[in-house]
Amino acid sequence: MVDLNNISMAVQRGDANKTKELIRKAFEEKLTPKEILDNGLIKGMDIVGEKFKNQELYVPEVLIAARAMQMGMDILRPKLTETGVKNIGKVIIGTIEGDLHDIGKNLVKMMLVGAGFEVIDLGSDVTVDKFLYAVKEHQPDILCMSALLTTTMVNMSKVIKTIESAGLRDKVRVMIGGAPITQNYAEKITADGYSPDAASAVDKAKELIAKKNITGRM
Repeated sequence: MVDLNNISMAVQRGDANKTKELIRKAFEEKLTPKEILDNGLIKGMDIVGEKFKNQELYVPEVLIAARAMQMGMDILRPKLTETGVKNIGKVIIGTIEGDLHDIGKNLVKMMLVGAGFEVIDLGSDVTVDKFLYAVKEHQPDILCMSALLTTTMVNMSKVIKTIESAGLRDKVRVMIGGAPITQNYAEKITADGYSPDAASAVDKAKELIAKKNITGRM
């Protein structure tokens, strides 16, 4: 009998091959995709995120764990679709125009996927128009923007104003992050959330989804 805790442990160790092997065995034993997702992959990444916040793990270790989780999701995702299991929310993410840094953005993306979000990654050096087009096309619950440079962070405000001008601001929550970003800056440009690190980004995204569900705001 497959112990789903072993899948969690394989993810935490970053053992992609073991993660895939255990998921296949879980399928053979008729465990549901949702059980495997919630009590295996997500449980593992939740623990990784908590250890990262507590500085018990560092970026390279988290990236390895996230890779194992992602490879597990590649096997699990078709089964989730077949059984009608939905993601907890849809997120668009990208590094702002003029900024090519993407390590932090990639880490946030992996952590969000590991937490059960559908994530559409626009990459780095994303223009204002590309963010706007993506919001129109994909209708996400949350838009995440990252910046590492003080010279590029000003473009975050331009994206928010452009979304407002298009009449879409009340349909999407906006999260921002990156080395120069602060809570004060988030409030100044009317972003809905700020997080100082990848693990906190997952917590904030869940919080924004919960608020949206309560208020009915899309």
